[in-house]
Amino acid sequence: MTGGERRAVRATIIKLSLAVTAAILAAPPAVRAQPPGNVYRIGYLSTGSATSTYLRPLEAFRQELGARGWREGQNVVIEYRYAEGRTDRLPGLAEELVRLKVDIIAASPTPAALAAKNATGTIPIVGMGLTEPVAVGLVASLARPGGNVTGIAYSFSADIIGKQLELLKDVVPKVQRVAALTNPTGSPTYALTLSSTKAAARSLGLQLQVHEAREPIAFDGAFAAMTKERARAVLIFGDPMFFVHRVQLADLSLKNRLPSMSTQWQWAEAGGLIAYGPSLPDIWRRAATYVDKILKGAKPADLPLEQPTKFELVVNLKTAKVLGLNMPKSVLARADEVIE
Repeated sequence: MTGGERRAVRATIIKLSLAVTAAILAAPPAVRAQPPGNVYRIGYLSTGSATSTYLRPLEAFRQELGARGWREGQNVVIEYRYAEGRTDRLPGLAEELVRLKVDIIAASPTPAALAAKNATGTIPIVGMGLTEPVAVGLVASLARPGGNVTGIAYSFSADIIGKQLELLKDVVPKVQRVAALTNPTGSPTYALTLSSTKAAARSLGLQLQVHEAREPIAFDGAFAAMTKERARAVLIFGDPMFFVHRVQLADLSLKNRLPSMSTQWQWAEAGGLIAYGPSLPDIWRRAATYVDKILKGAKPADLPLEQPTKFELVVNLKTAKVLGLNMPKSVLARADEVIE
């Protein structure tokens, strides 16, 4: 190739480059800012309330999605639906998400996932904080879900309930009678949870007193019965209604001089004595990885359910002082958070 021919080729390349650059710059700004691919719609179904109570877990969910390239308002839109502690509202909310033709549903906890599964057999469902998913028919097995549901699951076995009761024994001197506040209508896993609680109490030499409250109006009567039966502490079951009304329940626990224990860290923030259970931010973060995989083509049936690996212990020292309890150093040393 002669020098003139080389110069002609270079000139042609430069002209083409300038043409491409001009075309890109001429494109409307909105088009250039549009992310590649589709905009996916995520349905978020919760038994909780649309307040800051779930801010930490939800923020962890969004952050993990963002770390994997999914940004709300850009390439994903999240449709939020909250049952406000009323599980009877879940079927209607789940059907609403199906009518919106969401691409995936993130549901928490078990009642929400069941409502979603009953509403659709095709839209993928990622469960967050599922309890006994095999027993209630959400999945065929943890290793091989086999349907449109997967996610993070755990059991209220001795690993959780046993630990909660052990902590109460550590904190409350010579405790023998422990009341359990329950709602038989709050969860399809109620019977299994109650059975595990009774077994854990027996193994620790504790007398368990079971008290039911199906509506908030029953709270006062339940606590009056606990006091009458000389309970020395109270275990608040993890129930959607109890969660929404946790401030009222924490106040009743203090009023009746009952050291209290529940699962979510928000219980201690509301004024309860101790909270121990799986880390919800960690569960929500890991759930986002399932959403990412499914939006990229994976099938729920092929994604084994995982179990929590991180647990949180939160202690409220203000409440301990009101109750006249000296929190053992061994408990404080293990606490992830101490409220003073």
